[in-house]
Amino acid sequence: MSNGIRQAAIRHDTHDVPAQRRMPVRMAERKKRHRIVIVGGGAGGLELATRLGDRFARSDKAEIVLVDRSPTHVWKPLLHEVAAGSMDPNTNQVEYIAQARWHRFVFQQGELIGLDRERRSIVVSEVIDADGLEILPPREIRYDTLVLAIGSVTNFFDTPGAREHALAVDTVGEAEHFRRRLIAACMRAQNRLGENADALRPQVDIVIIGGGATGVELSAELRNTAHVLGAYGLHQLDPRRDINITIIEAGPRILGPLPEHLSTETAKTLADLDIRILAGERVVEVRKDAVLTRSGKHVRADLTVWAAGIQIPSILGELGLPVNRIGQVKVTQTLQTEIDPCIFAFGDCAECPWLKTGKTVPPRAQAAHQQARHLYKALQRRLDARTLPVYDYVDHGSLISLSRFNAVGNLMGKVAGRSMLVEGMLARLLYVSLYRSHLIALHGFLRMALDTLAQWARRRTMPRVKLH
Repeated sequence: MSNGIRQAAIRHDTHDVPAQRRMPVRMAERKKRHRIVIVGGGAGGLELATRLGDRFARSDKAEIVLVDRSPTHVWKPLLHEVAAGSMDPNTNQVEYIAQARWHRFVFQQGELIGLDRERRSIVVSEVIDADGLEILPPREIRYDTLVLAIGSVTNFFDTPGAREHALAVDTVGEAEHFRRRLIAACMRAQNRLGENADALRPQVDIVIIGGGATGVELSAELRNTAHVLGAYGLHQLDPRRDINITIIEAGPRILGPLPEHLSTETAKTLADLDIRILAGERVVEVRKDAVLTRSGKHVRADLTVWAAGIQIPSILGELGLPVNRIGQVKVTQTLQTEIDPCIFAFGDCAECPWLKTGKTVPPRAQAAHQQARHLYKALQRRLDARTLPVYDYVDHGSLISLSRFNAVGNLMGKVAGRSMLVEGMLARLLYVSLYRSHLIALHGFLRMALDTLAQWARRRTMPRVKLH
């Protein structure tokens, strides 16, 4: 991104974007079509664009535009499987352009860099290809209704060495990078290269900082990957004795926001997998080959993954909208921003009131799905100049997948009237159904069923882990 464009974004001045680079709209069409621009093609944003595109496909009432910096979408709760090689993103990603074609909305690739509320327009950055060439210029996109759904990114909390030496798994690219580093570390260890040259017993040490859902699920997937890589001959290391996995959690237990019984059951499963948990240990420094904690522990690390918290992309704090201390846009109970009823925000990037508890809605995938469904109906009411409904989050519980070894969760339902612990096959089926529900929202039931069948057939003929 050029310095000139960034300065234009900070000043919220979009007038200097050349007219030929603004998104073309015929005046006659502009007058009769309400333009809804959705920024962020994550689970919630893509579902909302798809539903609205289908709803207004043959109508002159509204035009739907989706903006995202990436050309493809992968369901973020599955990125830990990409990192471990358990899922091939090439067979599970959605091409935004194709989705837009099938569901009658417009896709614009680029990163949000500016907002002009008076003109009701946003500025989207240029797009640079892998060779460093500009393939799309900066653009101004007008809106009548703007929906912000740009999600969250890893928060390193300014920990010394974390950005330089710890890997995040926020994107497919980052997850794939970690997977390649993992395979390389195993091969170097078995061949006594680098740090392993003089080792009595070659070992690979993996440290995961953060004992939340991402860190816990990744640890189990990595243990599974260690077994599979050995089975295919990529290393001759003992999957349990020679590949050490450690979770470091600052809180008193893993899965801190979830019920304690769920944390306890998960910890038991991880112990059975020889995954070490260091709870109550705050990381104070990340080095190339080690992680240091406040209590003085020195944990050796060939690979370090940071999964200890989230923050909101800094651009939201530069748009003139009210944000909280971590950068979330403050919204009302209708998901509209506090100062502009034409701008909505939802998902991880929004601080939304939770009516029943007096707290705010947690940044979880189920919240984004619920809010997307809510906005689908609310935006139709907005086009009809009707009163907008109030959103209230409903907690359906939590599910944690521990690869092929186990799954645990707690369900919150009206039938039981209380939290109910589930584990094993039932929990695994429920976990898988969450992703299938996402696919139904994007493609419909028939295509989801065909996709499930195709993946089952592929698993019968392909390695269980991506090996290259």
